Amino acid sequence: MSTEVKLPELGENITAGDVVKVLVAVGDTVAIDQPLLELETDKASFDVPSPVAGTVSKVNVEEGKQAKVGTVIFVVEEGQTVKESKGEKGEGKDGNDGNEGKDGNEGKKEKDVSPEGATHHSPGLQARDTEAAAPDISSPSPEGASQDPATPTLRRAMPQNAMAPPPARTPREGVPVPAAPSVRMFARELGVDIAEVPGSGPGGRISDEDVKKYVKSVFTAGGPAAAGASVAAISVARPALPDFSVWGGITREAMSKVRSRTAEHMETSGAIPTVTHHDKADITRLEELRKAYAKKAERAGTKLTVTAIAMKVAAAALKKFPQFNASIDMNRGEIIFKHYVHLGVAVDTDRGLLVPVVRDVDKKNILDISKEMQELAEKARTKNIKPDDMQGASFTITNLGGIGGTGFTPIINAPEVAILGLSRGTIEPVFIDGQFQPRMMLPLSLTYDHRIIDGADAARFVRWIAEVLEEPLLMALEG
Repeated sequence: MSTEVKLPELGENITAGDVVKVLVAVGDTVAIDQPLLELETDKASFDVPSPVAGTVSKVNVEEGKQAKVGTVIFVVEEGQTVKESKGEKGEGKDGNDGNEGKDGNEGKKEKDVSPEGATHHSPGLQARDTEAAAPDISSPSPEGASQDPATPTLRRAMPQNAMAPPPARTPREGVPVPAAPSVRMFARELGVDIAEVPGSGPGGRISDEDVKKYVKSVFTAGGPAAAGASVAAISVARPALPDFSVWGGITREAMSKVRSRTAEHMETSGAIPTVTHHDKADITRLEELRKAYAKKAERAGTKLTVTAIAMKVAAAALKKFPQFNASIDMNRGEIIFKHYVHLGVAVDTDRGLLVPVVRDVDKKNILDISKEMQELAEKARTKNIKPDDMQGASFTITNLGGIGGTGFTPIINAPEVAILGLSRGTIEPVFIDGQFQPRMMLPLSLTYDHRIIDGADAARFVRWIAEVLEEPLLMALEG
């Protein structure tokens, strides 16, 4: 019996992915859930498993090419095997945390996802080095994401007589615009309302090319002087690079799609007016409690980490300080407050920084948070994480404790408005009751969007987190 293996859904508004590596060939025997190919989208890189066991009779994909959702990528003959081995046939392929997985604030390496963005943030995949995010990090930026007033936009760049764009779609209330997160981000970077862009794909789906055509049509409407303008003319200006080969040998290497999208997202996030506030938390007592309950956590199948504890504390802080669990819509002059608490947690992988999202952290206990965090980290490292796993974060935590450092300035995983960074906890002499005492101090670094968060609010937010880490009972009393 022949089974057609089709490319499954990859996530909301994602219609295709790039084939990084084909892991089997015609004649190879495959088992259920055995990886068939490695696929990469704008947000993640992961393996596509076989839904059946049998012998591969047809391969319809090529490395370096794109595969669309719903198309037949392989044909497998169920129940059949081949006599020849791969070698005989001559074909087939065998196939506190330093970002996460290493909680330096706990004195040993652990496979947990250290908080650290997308940020990005994005992210989603965003995204986004200790900055998420992107984020990140990451992470796809939803509509209404923040946009720096200083960033060149279509509306600012177009001629005055071009302010009336050509006829476009008429958005229907409550009906989402069919466009991938990367396309939405591209439109925002150009100052374009995605709802105004006519889509040429199935069901009116909008692509990057549709956005470019829309921009060109707007400039053309401005008259002969504007007719020759292109998208590049209104994109964020990038300085020209010198010829590095003048000084010696160089090698150019194309960025992976994940790295490319992360770079683009970080470039956009870098336009946000930000400030980083630093503080320290005395986690001496917390460390004693964490070690005392470590065995209980192990019996539950997880580890009690500073990362998981910090996530729970941050979730409580976001409920108390809702302006940090928000996004800003400069086009409409509004602040969007989220009624959910989904935290992005940075994971360091061999493909770059990925930012899985743990949802409803405020409704889960610390052990559940830790377990889910470890599962997401493992999925990220083994290329089994899906784009949906890295979308929807309302705040990001990034932890570099397993690597080192006394502080850093994480980049916001836009469209979030803040990101919390943790560095390595160290024993320091603290003057208490007239004498110095050795205390375990944890550095905290909060980067925030100064358009909607003031310095005093940021200081109160970080101090509240520090005080709860110092005295966990406060979370029950005030959280």
